[in-house]
Parts: sequence; structure tokens; C-alpha cells
Amino acid sequence: MENAFSITQLWSQGDGVSHFVALALLLMSILSWTVLLSKTWLFMRANRHAKQVDQTFWHSPSLAVALQHLTGQRSNNPYLALALEGQQAVEHHAHAQDDLHGALSLSDWLTSCLKRSIEESSARLQSGLAVLASIGSTAPFVGLFGTVWGIYHALMKIGTSGESSIEKIAGPVGEALVMTALGLAVAIPAVLAYNALIRAHKAQQSKLNHFAHDLHAYWITGARVVREVKQVVKAAG
Repeated sequence: MENAFSITQLWSQGDGVSHFVALALLLMSILSWTVLLSKTWLFMRANRHAKQVDQTFWHSPSLAVALQHLTGQRSNNPYLALALEGQQAVEHHAHAQDDLHGALSLSDWLTSCLKRSIEESSARLQSGLAVLASIGSTAPFVGLFGTVWGIYHALMKIGTSGESSIEKIAGPVGEALVMTALGLAVAIPAVLAYNALIRAHKAQQSKLNHFAHDLHAYWITGARVVREVKQVVKAAG
């Protein structure tokens, strides 16, 4: 009786459809945990970069020194990408008075560039969350399909044998219940992970917006930046 209801026995009793459902749920589970672990690491790294901004960036004597404190590559540090994008926007605007965007004020041009950088970083941070949402919403129905198919399998066996003993229906019904449990086991972690990562994404979005606001105020009102831009223009000329 112990082996009659083991996973191996249930697998051997199933047909191609039940095997496909089980493999689909396994693939969903692997994919959701992969996304969860990778995005958790990404948000943890973004939090470390945010601490660098709070602890060292605004305490630096110059912008060049402040940028050196933002470690990592531009693609994996949204705060470094934001600062570099703003710096390039200020320098480019100083050289582009004859271009179309030169007609824009420095404030408007800088706001547009910072906003674009935030949107790009937000898209990278948010990528993969749709997978968790899809798995969380579809896994229960995949498990339910396996349940319905298992019950159908049991009824077909009863109709073929003409007997309704417990031995004829216990295996397929047990298989059906396992499919339901697997569907919930896949969906619940995916939904919880999606909600947690959405909250983490909103927190990072807020930090990036605050950093962009501070950078905008610094470049518009900071005398040191004006001198640095003039030095860059003079050196380029």
C-alpha cells in the first residue's frame, strides 16, 4: 500500500496527457524560481548602489570624484547610468545651440534625458516579472486540467472494466489530486514573488526619481557644474 500511492506509481499510471501536464508544471516551477532568484539578486545589488549614493556620492568634492564612487558598469548600476546620462546631456546641450534640441532650455533637455534613463533602468529591473504573473495565473488552471483529465481517466477505467471498486479509481483519482496540489505549489510562490518584486521595483523607482531630482537641481543651480561644463567646452574648442 505504501508503494501504491508513490510518485513513481502515479507516474506509471498516467498517460501522455498527464505526463505533459506534470512536465509543464515542473518547467513553470523552475522558471519562476529562476526569475525570483535572479531578480532578487538584481534588486539587492540596486539597493547597494543606492546606499553608495547616500553615503558617498553627495559627500564627494566634485562630480568626477562622485562618479568614481558609483562602482559597476553602466548597464548594471542604474544610478551610475542616470548620473552619466545627465552629465552627457548637460555637455551635449552646451555644444548644440544650433540643433533643434538646442532651442530647448537646459532644464527641459536635462529632464527629458534623465526621464529616459529612468525608464530604461526601470524596464531592465522589471523584465521577467510578467513571467511570474503569467505562471501565477495559469499554473492553477494547468493543475486543474490535470485533475479533470485524471478524473476522466478514472471514469474511463470504470466504464471499461464495469467495476467501481476502490482499486480501479484510487490511482487515477490520486493522480488527479496530485496535479491540483502541484498547480497550487507552483502558483502560490510565483504570486508571492511577483508581489514582493513589484514592491521592490516601486521602491527602486522612487529612489531613482529622487536621485534624478537631486541631479537636476544640482546641474541647474550648481556653480561647480557650470565651471566644469565651461572647462569641457574650452578644452574641446
